[in-house]
Amino acid sequence: MGKRSVVPFGPQHPVLPEPIHLDLVIEDEKIMEAIPNIGFIHRGLEGLTEKRDFKQMTYVIERTCGICSFGHGMGYVETIEHIMGVGVPDRAKYLRTIWHEMSRIHSHLLWLGLMADAFGFESLFYQAWRIREKILDLLEMTTGGRVIFSVNKVGGVIRDINAEQEKEMLLGLAKVEQEIKEIEHTFLNDYSVQSRLRGVGILTKEQAHALGCCGPFARASGLSYDMRKLGHEAYGELDFEPIISNDGDSYARCAVRINELYQSIDLIRQAFAKMPAGDIAVDVKGMPNGEYFNRVEQPRGEAVYYVKADGTKFLNRFRLRTPTFANLAGLCEMLKGAEYADVGILALTIDPCISCTER
Repeated sequence: MGKRSVVPFGPQHPVLPEPIHLDLVIEDEKIMEAIPNIGFIHRGLEGLTEKRDFKQMTYVIERTCGICSFGHGMGYVETIEHIMGVGVPDRAKYLRTIWHEMSRIHSHLLWLGLMADAFGFESLFYQAWRIREKILDLLEMTTGGRVIFSVNKVGGVIRDINAEQEKEMLLGLAKVEQEIKEIEHTFLNDYSVQSRLRGVGILTKEQAHALGCCGPFARASGLSYDMRKLGHEAYGELDFEPIISNDGDSYARCAVRINELYQSIDLIRQAFAKMPAGDIAVDVKGMPNGEYFNRVEQPRGEAVYYVKADGTKFLNRFRLRTPTFANLAGLCEMLKGAEYADVGILALTIDPCISCTER
């Protein structure tokens, strides 16, 4: 046995987009154990339930994360709607689904750019983020925001998408789809990319299941686990199956996310084709009284929302468990036996969001 050392990795590091700290136990250049340490940006969002009423909390929850902001707002208002027995109009459900899938596209494109930057392919990074800008332009056109959208409310949504905007979105998505195909070839077929990703950071299906992993990270290990199949919002009316890979390595995680880009574009087209006319919201009277546990498939995986209310405008309890929290155990497992030079890429393959995790 060689000499073992403990090397601190993060929270500031050129490869890491998020302030995650790992204590790495290394022997020569090999990782023997990884111990995560978070808590650098804790903001106390859950505690704000004491100061903001249940409607104002919609906008607080959206600020859990800039990338997943729409999904956080949607997951929260769904939870309140279940407690209060509010029936959301069908058109609002389709609108939420469309915006949620747009958020998934921009999140995955952001991740692809960061991954390209991590393995030293700077021009590929710029290409991925250039395409992402077109998605953000479409989101801004329809919601008014590029990061925080604030279109969800208890009872529906506050904005509609008109026929002209729908046409522009579909044309824009067609162009985006074509441009994704161009960078897909590089991500999946370039020799230098494959040499950094294939066979690196393998997590088996059994490990992913035992450790409670979720999202593209789990699906790349063969787990067909996707909260959209529960049928919330308009997902029950749309035709799709979770995209999985059985390889369980970094290359598989990249491939799953690229294929999910095409899946999201297809889901948006289906939603526009089936979206009915009608109201986009209903009036909500009274205060929530009860508790509910809700699950939503965020771009990074399953997010869990728990709300407990007692009939007043202030909630008793709000709790959010994010996908990164679930995937940290899988990250530490796949780091065992990995080379020190691959740590940055492996941390990125779970698509970490420490802002989400620390709330």
